[in-house]
Amino acid sequence: MKKYIVLCAGLCAAMAFTSCKSSESAYKQAYLKAKAQEEVQTPAQQEPVEQNVVAPLQERAANNTRVLDNADNVSVRQENVTVVSGAGLKNFSVVVGSFSLRANAEGLQQTLRSVGYDAQVVLNSAVQPAMYRVVAATFDTKAEAAASRNDLQTKYPGAWLLYAK
Repeated sequence: MKKYIVLCAGLCAAMAFTSCKSSESAYKQAYLKAKAQEEVQTPAQQEPVEQNVVAPLQERAANNTRVLDNADNVSVRQENVTVVSGAGLKNFSVVVGSFSLRANAEGLQQTLRSVGYDAQVVLNSAVQPAMYRVVAATFDTKAEAAASRNDLQTKYPGAWLLYAK
């Protein structure tokens, strides 16, 4: 009796699994219906294809800045700058931000001053567009400036050294 029950249960399971499968004709009918709708649709009704537009690159000369010396593995950029806001620059300065808008540079200057730095804003008009550089600190020696830059790079990762002409 148990054999018959197990045999019947197996047959029922086999029939259930085979009867749930979709037929090939159903797929073919759906394909033909979609194909017919595609042929009826005119090109004006089709959705426009979005195309990405890429602006052309503008080549610029790299002679506006140069690295002075790299003997101690600390690069220094030399630029002609004029002081816009601040007391004046010494030989080496630590730049923590560059902006094309003066208001943005002055905002960072105020942030730095509020935490104790004697921040200044200088203008490099040799590059286009003109860039306002935010100087966090300025020093007489390269070693002092490099040490300060290393400290500032934790909060301002792009900090770099400037030698003002």
